Amino acid sequence: MAQVEAPATGQDPALVVAAQAGDREAFGVLYERYGAMVHGVLLARVPIDAVDDLVQDVFLSAFQHLESLRQPEAFGGWLAAIARRRATDYHRHSRVTEDATDLPAGDGAPQAEAREVLTALNTLPIAYRETLMLRLVEGMTGPEIAERTGLTPGSVRVNLHRGMKHLREKLGWKPEPI
Repeated sequence: MAQVEAPATGQDPALVVAAQAGDREAFGVLYERYGAMVHGVLLARVPIDAVDDLVQDVFLSAFQHLESLRQPEAFGGWLAAIARRRATDYHRHSRVTEDATDLPAGDGAPQAEAREVLTALNTLPIAYRETLMLRLVEGMTGPEIAERTGLTPGSVRVNLHRGMKHLREKLGWKPEPI
């Protein structure tokens, strides 16, 4: 799902209002803008092979309940909350225990390194894990993460900084001297 997406702008509340009025194209634009964020939130919480289906579930639920959103400018945080609840529901109803580090078949060092990083990421506290997934996997900037998830820019910076510190420690990476 890690795709290049249009940057969020001040147009998002207007798109939300249009989607609430039944404009499916406006909702499609919101899907394009927020798809990577939802993907990253879910990737931090559920097995990798369940993420794509759950992304669809989250957007379907958002579409069906869009009229309940009273503050269109809060769409990103509202959508992130739906994704978090959907991940919780997944675990509540899932009978199979799966490893979130199960990656598609592949060979070589990049696959092994990715597995090692995902394993380490999955041991971090959820706040760090989520922001790091959005940054490292989905390629979002700190301000984009804040804008899309409804977190404050300061909390995103703290989560990224502390999360990277913990991740480096777990992986045995040493910071490079300046």
